[in-house]
Amino acid sequence: MTRTPSTTTGIPRSLLWLLAATAGLSVANLYYAQPLAAAIAASLHATPAQVGSALMATQVGYALGMLLLVPLGDGRERRSVIVSTLVAAVPALLMLAASWSTAMLIASSLLVGIASAVPQMILPYAVDIAQPTARGKVVGTVMSGLLAGILLSRTASGALGAAVGWRAVFVLAALAMGLLAIVLHVTIPRREPAERIAYVTILRSLATVVRTEPVLRRRAMVGGLGFAAFSAFWSMLSFHLETLGYGSAVAGTFGAIGLVGVFVAPVAARLATRPKPWRINVVALAMIAISLAIFWIGQRSLIVIGVGVVLLDAGVQASQLTNQTVIFGLTPALRSRINALYMVSYFGGGALGSVSASLAWSLWGWGAVCLVGAAFALLGMLPLVPFGRSSARVRTRCDAAPERH
Repeated sequence: MTRTPSTTTGIPRSLLWLLAATAGLSVANLYYAQPLAAAIAASLHATPAQVGSALMATQVGYALGMLLLVPLGDGRERRSVIVSTLVAAVPALLMLAASWSTAMLIASSLLVGIASAVPQMILPYAVDIAQPTARGKVVGTVMSGLLAGILLSRTASGALGAAVGWRAVFVLAALAMGLLAIVLHVTIPRREPAERIAYVTILRSLATVVRTEPVLRRRAMVGGLGFAAFSAFWSMLSFHLETLGYGSAVAGTFGAIGLVGVFVAPVAARLATRPKPWRINVVALAMIAISLAIFWIGQRSLIVIGVGVVLLDAGVQASQLTNQTVIFGLTPALRSRINALYMVSYFGGGALGSVSASLAWSLWGWGAVCLVGAAFALLGMLPLVPFGRSSARVRTRCDAAPERH
């Protein structure tokens, strides 16, 4: 059957939603462990700090995957890169499931992170085959799938972990990645790059891209600090809930609550194509900081924490969607590399948030975790502050992010 292209994006609707589902299912691998952290620690006789290091290793691995694998999309056929990365996730997830020590847990978490870079391959692929005027809508749709995967992964792993144990969660994830690789190989069309570029040449060019794209540098800082706040909360939530007498299933439930924020994605992406999108970031980061204050004030109330989760996820998603819509308006031939560099900073911030939160928890408890997260959110506003008239002009020009050909 011939698939009918969407009249608004130029992409068949079925293909666009398959790409969104792929982004969600593959990114979920990064988050299954968060609501299971306390159960993993008990099983391996590990401390919260050790499990926090494994959570950080996943995010560091994701950053490495984006740095080393995602840029391949600018110089290699993209479908094969996406499918091969999905296949590589299978043994990594099985190794994590079989972990018998904290050292193996950390090593396998790193590999899972590296092999979970698929969503950031999907985004430039989708933008590349879409009409230029539909950039915001396409980014918003794919990111809606990605964000749903982030949030529902916690709910699924929390419930499954409570029912069949944490190891089974990662076995099922491995099976899902294998099946997804087969579906994508059969379904999605090949997409050749504008020109074939040697892998070493692509990697060497990354420094030049950073140097010549000021909007990318600023947006990377904003995104990384915002995600650090997000990770600070989620990496230590299961330990906080354990002190209140709740298990992994309750921790995972908060992921489902956060789905309310997914509806922010399409709206934020469309607004980000209008003038002065930095204003969306300021509001979003303020929402994140307020949510961390709510987590501290109502730390013993599940209802209050649930309200804070909605605010946190909505803020993080609005800021992230704004950032990515803006950077995808930059040089089309560099999209994979631009996205890779941005996401390296983004998940580098996530790793910083996880390790900072684990240290804060070990030393001063939940209140310190909330303080650390709020501080990251407020620091994320600094790159958006104009220092003098020239900086204000540069910010306005860059944030408009027109297509440059």
